[in-house]
Amino acid sequence: MRRIKLYEKTRWRFLLILISLIVVAASISYTNTVANQLKEDELKNVKLWADAQTKTFQATDLEYEYCDFTLHSMILEKNSDIPVILTDEYKRIIDARNFDNRDIVKDSIFFRKEIERLSKIQTPITIGDENFKNYIYYRQSTIITSLEWFPYFQFAILGVLILISYFTFSLNRQAEQERVWVGMAKETAHQLGTPITSLMGWVENFKIMYPEDENMMMMCEEMNLDIELLKLVANRFEKIGTIPVLESRNIYENLQKHHNYVKQRASRKITFDFPENIENRTLNININPLLFDWVIENLLKNALDAMEGKGKITATVQEDEQYVYIDVTDSGKGIAKRKFKSVFQPGYSTKKRGWGLGLSLCKRIVEKYHNGKIFVLSSVEGKGTTFRIRLPQAKKVEST
Repeated sequence: MRRIKLYEKTRWRFLLILISLIVVAASISYTNTVANQLKEDELKNVKLWADAQTKTFQATDLEYEYCDFTLHSMILEKNSDIPVILTDEYKRIIDARNFDNRDIVKDSIFFRKEIERLSKIQTPITIGDENFKNYIYYRQSTIITSLEWFPYFQFAILGVLILISYFTFSLNRQAEQERVWVGMAKETAHQLGTPITSLMGWVENFKIMYPEDENMMMMCEEMNLDIELLKLVANRFEKIGTIPVLESRNIYENLQKHHNYVKQRASRKITFDFPENIENRTLNININPLLFDWVIENLLKNALDAMEGKGKITATVQEDEQYVYIDVTDSGKGIAKRKFKSVFQPGYSTKKRGWGLGLSLCKRIVEKYHNGKIFVLSSVEGKGTTFRIRLPQAKKVEST
């Protein structure tokens, strides 16, 4: 198997993601370092607050009379951001600070739950001695919590920016691909014009030179059919990039036309099973005949290639209230399940020759110009493949 790549995938987005991850990792590392330092400082402040609380509670009357407790009071009042709860040895709440002005009496249930939660996070600070013990439960300030979460907000913002950049790049790439597709199609149509005209001239010369030769006349007629097909192909390429006009057509008649054409040019070891009795069957879909015929021809050509001169091609039509389903099945070599989507990518090919554009063009024509969908319905390696085309019924399109 050989895959032909029509373009090289750019790598800038991967570099952008790598740089972003490095920036986020560095930010998280630095922020965690700063947060840990602040945690240590807060712990020192809590211990200092605990010492001031101890000195104040354990001071004797004489110490109150002759000692200056102004500094201790300032330390106690200075704590305005670290949530602390002071309890006795029986976990009865004595004081609480920095809990959004909650009252220790009215909000006793809240504080009891908070004590249980904080005791699981870290060991409370013990103040006092064997005869007198108090406990200080505390948690980190909102500043540290915000600082810890800051890198993750950065990561989210960078992720959004990366997504925006990626989608912008994808849209630009799609626009560029559109220009390439259209330019290539127009140039192909132009290049086909000269040899088609030349072939038409040669056929007319043969008719003039050998008017009595029945075999020659028959070959000229067959050559004319192929010349008309070439003109049709050139016309199809010319239509790429323009908005096609959709017409209501009977899908059974359409399939019968392709059946008649491909059967004459296929190996005799290949059998066909297409819908029969089309005179009494009508199921209309809205298509552009030039472009949609291209899709069916590609599917049939791929089926012939997959079977390598021997097998069976089946075409079936189903419908429901909204859609018409056209299945083309071959008994060829099949497609691996992991490649069900990649077969529609430009450049995918299992043949030694060719650009691998057939199925990519089919997808483009069905989905962009006919508001439908084409996909691999099923495939088993060594047994065959079924491609499905889903199109809106004509009556559904006309009613919108």
